Amino acid sequence: MAAESVLNDLPIMENGTASGMGAFEEGWRYMTANYSRFQIATYMSACLHICTYFIFCTPAFIFQFFRFMDRYKIQQDKPATWDQEWKCFKLVIANQVLIQTPFFSGAYFYCQYMNVPFDYESMPVWYMTLAQCFGSLVLEDAWHYFLHRSLHHRSIYKYIHKIHHNFQAPFGMVAEYAHPLETMILGMGFMWGILLFCNHLIFLWCWMCIRLIETIDVHSGYDFPINPLHLIPFYGGAKFHDFHHMNFNGNYSSTFTWWDKIFGTDIQYKEYYSKLEEKNSGKKVN
Repeated sequence: MAAESVLNDLPIMENGTASGMGAFEEGWRYMTANYSRFQIATYMSACLHICTYFIFCTPAFIFQFFRFMDRYKIQQDKPATWDQEWKCFKLVIANQVLIQTPFFSGAYFYCQYMNVPFDYESMPVWYMTLAQCFGSLVLEDAWHYFLHRSLHHRSIYKYIHKIHHNFQAPFGMVAEYAHPLETMILGMGFMWGILLFCNHLIFLWCWMCIRLIETIDVHSGYDFPINPLHLIPFYGGAKFHDFHHMNFNGNYSSTFTWWDKIFGTDIQYKEYYSKLEEKNSGKKVN
């Protein structure tokens, strides 16, 4: 009876559904009823990718205009310049056109071949999708660590990965600033989760958004004391990855810290911040 009372108290829409998930359901049903699978898998996926990317890049861009945000900037002596941001924007857009567009076209054919459902009735419960996204993060992180570390090998570094390291102090938009080959090589890590877990279009979209938010966060250049992503166990965050850009070596993982701990590639990071803490504590004493 209590549950029925709660449901009865929810605001009702014209079709008699609760406004929260009812609005989502209504929108999803409208989408699948009025657009083809091709349009949804390609155009709408591409729009979602672009909107998510630039929406979450925007805060770090805005922060540079407010001096009180400087306290959270990791490399305070290396502010981003307009020339850097314009240079970054141009390559990001090029990658969106050359790499992402063919990817979303391929996503349609994959969904067709694997008979991935788009309908609302087949949509899995939210916690199952969230668990699958976490599993995808684990798989992508493992792929990223070993392939990213390989791209730092001196025999190939200057040909591919050096482009991404043009920015020693990263900002949000740098997340997808990379050589097209690097985008494809490291992007394969994103595909493992899709190949293993994709049971509905909603998973593809949620996984894409989560991965974008994570990689933009670690490239933001800002380390905030309150960040919801730090609730994820073993999450590295902006401070961890920012050191990789500053130092060029070590901290090769994309999301978690365990691979760097296992192989000792976080030693320089630990030593650097240990010395920095000693230096700061010494200043306080004096």
